[in-house]
Parts: sequence; structure tokens; C-alpha cells
Amino acid sequence: MRAITISRPGGPEVLTIAEVPDPNAGAGEVLIDVTASGLNRADLLQRQGHYPPPPGASPYPGLECSGRIAALGDGVTGWRVGEEVCALLSGGGYAEQVAVPAGQVLPVPDGVALTDAAALPEVACTVFSNLAGIAHLAEGETVLVHGGASGIGTFAIQFARALGARVACTAGSPAKLARCRELGADLAISYRDEDFVEAIADFTSGRGADVILDLMGAAYLGRNIDALAPDGRLAVIGLQGGARGELDLGVMLRKRASVHSTSLRSRPPEQKAAIVAGVGAKVWPLIAAGRIKPVIDSVFPLGEAARAHAAMESGQHVGKLLLAT
Repeated sequence: MRAITISRPGGPEVLTIAEVPDPNAGAGEVLIDVTASGLNRADLLQRQGHYPPPPGASPYPGLECSGRIAALGDGVTGWRVGEEVCALLSGGGYAEQVAVPAGQVLPVPDGVALTDAAALPEVACTVFSNLAGIAHLAEGETVLVHGGASGIGTFAIQFARALGARVACTAGSPAKLARCRELGADLAISYRDEDFVEAIADFTSGRGADVILDLMGAAYLGRNIDALAPDGRLAVIGLQGGARGELDLGVMLRKRASVHSTSLRSRPPEQKAAIVAGVGAKVWPLIAAGRIKPVIDSVFPLGEAARAHAAMESGQHVGKLLLAT
């Protein structure tokens, strides 16, 4: 099969397409003929040499895909060859085939095209496990989503609205702010021109955000705590602004605040399977009903992975970038 390989750590130019051995469906696994795969920031980190795949995972980048089942490993039930699916991966999505544990496979939601479904598994599992799982976002609460125009952000805005929450987000350009409002954000804050702590305080009459979903990490840590409401929950899912920061425990104690930091890729298969099952039960019906739609900026051919990575690094896109085989 063809796959995108990383010749050495570096820029987008180190991504090359090559003929590599075909994968096989092991026991408990499903082999998928990949139609499309989604780009994620983790792929850029892996390319740069900062985020190696977990032990036993495919060496090729790609944390989500859509396609058709090509084969079933021993012990797999409930799926059939030829069925259209999408899947949460530990790696290997940038390829024509990938093997994945059956517990990480989902049917393509009703009303979603097969290619477009590649935009869903990673963001749906990340958002669901953090907002509904760890942070227990409830109807009537206020959530602040950083990076509202990102793949995660565009999904989180829609999911939070479906839960009945009030949604605020940050983004960096007038066009992105407008798109976030179209997706359901009640408040869209320019991180270039506004202080999100003050904006959230004004929006909530001084109370703050009940939940914050953050992909910046250290750069926003102190201000995120300041922006939390009493009993607020901060979920850190990315480190684009650094990994080391300071916490004012006094402020946290007074607010009874909590900070959670999570990643999806390194979770054991049984945890991923539980999250995927929850997404299938709770999120897929919202997509089928049209309350959440995948937001896709561009689709690149598999052989143009380098150009797709450059596009992601430019930061001009809204929603997801995909690679199509």
C-alpha cells in the first residue's frame, strides 16, 4: 500500500509518500480501506519529532480515518466487510489501509458523506470525553472554548449548544469569529484584541465560565483560572502555549476550581473503546439529527500531505483539513 512516511524530524517537506507493507487485521482488529484521514496538531508534533507514536502503534501519522471494512480479525463481531465506517486511531491514518481495534470503530453517521466522516472521530471523542465526561458540562452552564475555529473548537461549540450550555469562544480573525457565531457561539472573543477574562466576566455578570476547554496550556493557565466561576472546571487538551506554568492555589481554593489535563492517543484500548461507545450512543444521534455537522475547510490528495501540513501551520483554516486516498 501507499502511506505517508516521515523521513526525518522536520518541516512539512519531510513527509513523503512511499510503498510500505500492507497491514493485517490481528485478533480483535478491523482492517479498513481508507477513504480519507483527518489532520490533527498531534500529526505536526509527530512530524517534528516531539510526539512519537505509542508502543505498538503504526509509525505513520494519522489519528482518525473513514473508509470501508476490508477484513475482520479473529473474534470480531458486529461488523461486516464492505461496511462504511470511521475510526479513532493511535496512528496510521495517512495510508491506504489501517488496522484498528474493533472497539475504536464507528459507523458513518446518517447524513454524513464517507469522506467527511474522517473529520469526526478524534474531535468527537476529545470533546465528548472532556466536556461531557471530565467536566460534566450541564444545561444552563457557560463554557469557554479556546480555539473556536479549530477542528476541536468548531465541534465543541456545536456539542455544547446541543447540551444546552451558553458558549463563548476565542478566535483570531473577524472571519473566524463570524464563523464561530454561525456555529452557535453566543460570544466570540478576539484573542488578539480583547482580554478573554474581562470578556467572560462581562458575559456572565462577573461569575465566570463554569467550564473551559483549553488547547494552549501554560500560556493561558493563570488567566484561565481567573476566568473560572466558583466550582469551575478547566480541561487542558493541548500545549500550543507551552507545558510549564504556575497555578495560584489560593485562587483555586477560593473558587473550589479543578484542573484536568488529558490526552486521547496514549489511553489504553479499553478506555478508548469506552469513549467511542459513548460517542456512538450520545453524539452520533446529534449528528444524524443535523444538530452537529463536520466543519471541513479543505481536502488534499494523500500525496500532498506536506501541503496539507503547511496549510495547518499557516493557521488560516476553519475546521478540519483532510487527506483523501
